[in-house]
Amino acid sequence: MTDETRATGSTTAEPFAARPTTAVEVADLVRHAKESGLRLTVVAGGHGPWARTPAPGMRIELEVLSHIDVDDAVVHIGGGAVWGDVAAALDAHGLAISSGDTGSVGVGGLTLGGGIGWMVRAWGIAADQLIGAQIVTAAGDIVEASAAENPDLFWAIRGGGGNFGIVTRFDFQAHRIAGITLGEHTVTDTAPALRALRDLMRDAPRELTVTYIDVPPMDPSAPAGARLTAVWAGVDPDRLRSVMGPVSHVAGVEADYSTPAYREILLGPSEPSEGADTLPAFIGGNGLFADLDDELIDRLIDFRSTHPASVVLLRSLGGAYSDVVQESTPFPARSANWFVMAGGFDVPGLVDDATRERISADWGRIQERRIAEYGNFAVTERTEAVPGMFTESALARLREIKAKWDPENLFRRNHNIEV
Repeated sequence: MTDETRATGSTTAEPFAARPTTAVEVADLVRHAKESGLRLTVVAGGHGPWARTPAPGMRIELEVLSHIDVDDAVVHIGGGAVWGDVAAALDAHGLAISSGDTGSVGVGGLTLGGGIGWMVRAWGIAADQLIGAQIVTAAGDIVEASAAENPDLFWAIRGGGGNFGIVTRFDFQAHRIAGITLGEHTVTDTAPALRALRDLMRDAPRELTVTYIDVPPMDPSAPAGARLTAVWAGVDPDRLRSVMGPVSHVAGVEADYSTPAYREILLGPSEPSEGADTLPAFIGGNGLFADLDDELIDRLIDFRSTHPASVVLLRSLGGAYSDVVQESTPFPARSANWFVMAGGFDVPGLVDDATRERISADWGRIQERRIAEYGNFAVTERTEAVPGMFTESALARLREIKAKWDPENLFRRNHNIEV
């Protein structure tokens, strides 16, 4: 253990961080937290919205457990790794895993919550590529989970969040890929472009995943304005250009195509940028939707134009995402074809109580027909919202598994599944 970890023998509730270097040390810490009645927070790399907020008790930071070992096309990844480092390591082997779209996103948090990434239509969510894991349970035991060993636990961690233990190693089935084709499109006339995109994606090849984002000048994570990014699983710019023709030929759309390495589309540094934890609060939400129909498009456009400090994000689903039988993982809404997020930034001095109420009401009208909420984009702990993140049968099963593996709810700083 680190010196910081050794110094934490006190049972006080004062906050302290521990940075274990092995699964055995993680298990020791879990037993200590349980025996001492300490509130436990787990940080699995990345930039979770509340995990880095100081809280009484013990915070286990897994950043040292960040190894990346490649065995043919099976990849063993430490629970504290981030996706940017994983993509860079796999690139040398001609491999990739469908993951987040930012290099600083943690492997653990993204995978446990599902993981909608750039290759979601080609390969599914991150959890769909998981074939095994090493987990420290609430009892302080180190167990293996796979389809053959502790299959209930393996089922639960593929979308059920961090409720069931601390994953110290993920085993993924990676995909061989020579490279990708990237299409970047600026959009100045939103409505016709989104309608054309919606129509295209209804029957698009699964090699294609698209993301649309419209952000204000204040957002430091992306250039201002509306743009559409198309990612093709393969090096074939002529094919992508042809497939995207119905959208790129719409008036007000300008397109540019390139063939970068897969790792290059994981934007951002390997660590959260300075000031990332001081961004304004977010008023809005997200959802998994069956279709991007005209009414939903109109409401999103109206939302963005009505609220200057707002963002709209869309990502296509379907393809391999929808191939997965609903009951085979806890992740909801396998029938959804679009992920949608919209919200306003609560900028001090710009947003008053009346504006907050209008933003919330406008988002409420957008979310009316969503199938489910995607937990990885839900930025606050809301136990009351958990039923909306799963099917009724999946939530019932998750509660049974939670009662078996964590009956005292030690792992509760998450979208908590209460027994």
